[in-house]
Amino acid sequence: MYPGFIDAHAHFYRYGLGLRELDLTGTTSWQEIVQKIEDLIAQQPLQPGEWLIGRGWDQNDWQVKQFPENTLLNELLPDHPVLLTRVDGHAAIANAKALALGGIQADTKITGGDVIAKDGKPTGVLIDNAIDLVSTRIPPPSQEQVAEALLAAQKNCFAAGLTTVDDCGLDYEQVLQIEKLQDEGKLQMRLYVMLSDAPQNYAAIFKRGMIEKPLLHVRSFKVYADGALGSRGACLLHHYSDRPNYYGFLLREQRHFDSVANIIYAKGFQMCTHAIGDSANRTILDIYGKYLPPQNDLRWRIEHAQVVSADDIYKFGKYGIVPSVQPTHATSDMYWAGERLGKQREKTAYAFRQLLEQNGWIPLGTDFPVEDIDPLKTFYAAVFRKDAQGAPPQGYQTENALSRKQALQGMTIYAARSNFEEKEKGSLEKGKYADLVVLDQDLMEVNESRLLQTKVVATISNGKLVYRRP
Repeated sequence: MYPGFIDAHAHFYRYGLGLRELDLTGTTSWQEIVQKIEDLIAQQPLQPGEWLIGRGWDQNDWQVKQFPENTLLNELLPDHPVLLTRVDGHAAIANAKALALGGIQADTKITGGDVIAKDGKPTGVLIDNAIDLVSTRIPPPSQEQVAEALLAAQKNCFAAGLTTVDDCGLDYEQVLQIEKLQDEGKLQMRLYVMLSDAPQNYAAIFKRGMIEKPLLHVRSFKVYADGALGSRGACLLHHYSDRPNYYGFLLREQRHFDSVANIIYAKGFQMCTHAIGDSANRTILDIYGKYLPPQNDLRWRIEHAQVVSADDIYKFGKYGIVPSVQPTHATSDMYWAGERLGKQREKTAYAFRQLLEQNGWIPLGTDFPVEDIDPLKTFYAAVFRKDAQGAPPQGYQTENALSRKQALQGMTIYAARSNFEEKEKGSLEKGKYADLVVLDQDLMEVNESRLLQTKVVATISNGKLVYRRP
């Protein structure tokens, strides 16, 4: 028996809605994706004007590791808009119908985003902020669809042993939907919500004040510094090793991040910033350092902290900045990270032990649905630095592996601490919530070869049995 697992970085709301979309996770080619779409529409013909939405592809898993083009999508669905998002959410491909709805042409320019073109025509591939030009045209789900999606997400989380999830980047209106379902007794999952960096969200929560309820905690903002390494949207100090003279980009101008840091600090809220590349991490670390006094307890976080220059790692400890990391990102990216970064720069990427040493603790998450929802894979990747197939045999950059105890703490008490919740959850102590998970093997003792065979026997939230293994 352990404290209920806490996922310190995930996308609960988006994951739930994604259960209604075409799952492209694990596809091995663009042709396979097109075939999946053909099979789907043969079984479930689209209604007039209906969108086809999918998510989960990764060109790095294909034999031809290049972004696709939308020619086949245009032929297959000329009258229906299509948007298929990459696994990390930082790239997508849209067909011509969807591009037209978004007003996108080959020469469309947007700050913090890119429209990939070829021979004077858009290929359909959109990077980071360019995706919004299309995604904002998708009709929003109904209240009933949202409720159904969130309850489905909750069911899967409880089955994985999760009793708290950090939902990173919601609008205030989405928080109200969650709160209503919780108040009605329908949604029992504890959620620590980070509001998205948007004017309406600042205005709403500053007017209301922090939300601190047993099932819902809102006191932080999710800010995006750059994109993802896999789609070359991460902002690097030196050019990509596999794309000379290209450095990625920040999603906003630096003065924007300074401005929101100033506002968030003045209001006493928590700032949590997505930063992947070493340039993005340096930018945010230095802006944080401008506002955070030594020995502060504001627990401002950098989400992912994936590629950090050796010259910048000390800043996490100096300013008390929390590195919030996802161990399975390392074991997913390890097959191509060296190509993007070069071997020398790769050595300070996914440096979980070095980051833990800065403050003596580190919260762990999955980033689901970008990665698998299973926290046991988080534990395995953190400790053994291997993917679910046991590769590589000797582990990936094992000098940055965590101990079993550190990994378990990262999924429980450290994750709770990153949410200002360590006094009410994260350990088995009198006076804390009775949030528990029962496994059929001891994570502290089970052999590495059998660890991922561990099953959740039961999950208990607030003393109530919410999952029992069939």
